[in-house]
Amino acid sequence: MTNKKLIQKAASLIRPVKIQNYLIGDVGCALVTDKNHIFVGVCADLCSGMGFCAEKAAIAAMITEGEFKIKTIVAVWKNEKGENQILPPCGSCRELIRQVHQDNLQTAIILKTSEIVKLEVLLPHHNWFG
Repeated sequence: MTNKKLIQKAASLIRPVKIQNYLIGDVGCALVTDKNHIFVGVCADLCSGMGFCAEKAAIAAMITEGEFKIKTIVAVWKNEKGENQILPPCGSCRELIRQVHQDNLQTAIILKTSEIVKLEVLLPHHNWFG
């Protein structure tokens, strides 16, 4: 799957729903594993730290199916104009990607349609934690 199609896949998941003061489903994530399977997820921004990022939802779906190596991952949000905005993974998601499998330091993180970096670039001191 091309990066453009992966971005479109993540964007297609976005269906925000406001529940009380919280927004659910306003970020979509799509990832491709080393076996070329695609997993997706959406976020849930909730109170008291109960929420989760779209990347975590996609990674959980991947783990549920017995896979652990991520080849490429992207998260997408739509701005006020309805345009796709690619979001870099937060620190917690970066660390989750790393901890799921040691080879995931080579995961391609899509930052822009034409900009991709390896996870190890976003975790410059990853060797400190074993």
